[in-house]
Amino acid sequence: QPQLVQSGGGLVQAGESLRLSCRAPGSGFSINYMGWFRQLPGKDPKERRDLVADTDTGGVPNYADSVKGRFTLSMDSGKNTLYLQMNSLKPEDTAIYYCNALGKDAVRSFTVWGQGTQVTVSS
Repeated sequence: QPQLVQSGGGLVQAGESLRLSCRAPGSGFSINYMGWFRQLPGKDPKERRDLVADTDTGGVPNYADSVKGRFTLSMDSGKNTLYLQMNSLKPEDTAIYYCNALGKDAVRSFTVWGQGTQVTVSS
């Protein structure tokens, strides 16, 4: 199974933009779902992460109500790469963002998570 590699994130002011990327390098597997989730500050890491946006490969993106109209999800299925363009960022978007992918290789189905990326939005 692949290991997801995240990039992007950082510290910005409210109203600014950031772009996150998540890549599943390698071969010998197929990805049929990818999504972004986030863990808000102060939350127990063991608690469930909140969905930000997700999509089935080739499908229509789905967004949390809190980010609709501000965030745009896109997927390059040929590169197994997921992007999250985040515009008009708000302080309440501050969180650790995790990429998630579901797929299968020759042996089994899998679900994998990225390493997490900190996004901090100052007011």
